[in-house]
Amino acid sequence: MKILICEDHKIVRDGLRQILQQLEEVVLIGEARDGEEAFTLLRGDAFDVVLLDISLPDHNGLEILKTIKTKWPSTNVLMLSMHPQEQYAIRALKFGASGYLTKDTASEELILAIKKVSSGGRYISQSLAENLAQHLDNDSLRQKHEILSNREFEIMIRLANGKSLQLIGDELFISVKTVSTYRSRIMQKMNLKKNTELTRYCIEYKLI
Repeated sequence: MKILICEDHKIVRDGLRQILQQLEEVVLIGEARDGEEAFTLLRGDAFDVVLLDISLPDHNGLEILKTIKTKWPSTNVLMLSMHPQEQYAIRALKFGASGYLTKDTASEELILAIKKVSSGGRYISQSLAENLAQHLDNDSLRQKHEILSNREFEIMIRLANGKSLQLIGDELFISVKTVSTYRSRIMQKMNLKKNTELTRYCIEYKLI
């Protein structure tokens, strides 16, 4: 089994590598700090599983996921995130991820997930399975935030957490004007007027 870790923090990559080395099947563990490094490694070798962080410095993890599934469709992608499942998991699975784990997951669960996705299966927690079932059973349960694009959703979460337009722009490497444009679109789509309303909404739906 060949596994590629795409994560911008070295200490996290080192920790993941130590866990993955427990698997006898693993013959290669590649490391990438961002999406471009990951694409370069994927062009050079056939990886069975990519452990992909949602938050990377050059691209949103969901956009990287879409690119991987387009160019290397047989590669299984297991998303890793510091964000709760409700924020990104359903979007990630819709884009072709084989599973979604938060970074506070126990090492035993990570190994179990790797084994399952490497064989072509999907790995989701029980709570996420219930959430998915609810969405599949009743399309009317779709909430306002589900119509946002990935970038809009990402900025909405940052706004709801009280971050300034300048700080969001710095984190995402875009201008304040671009962030402001996104904010206007988000407010229009969500039918909201103030950041406080946005924060209240995100708290109500357990997005933050």
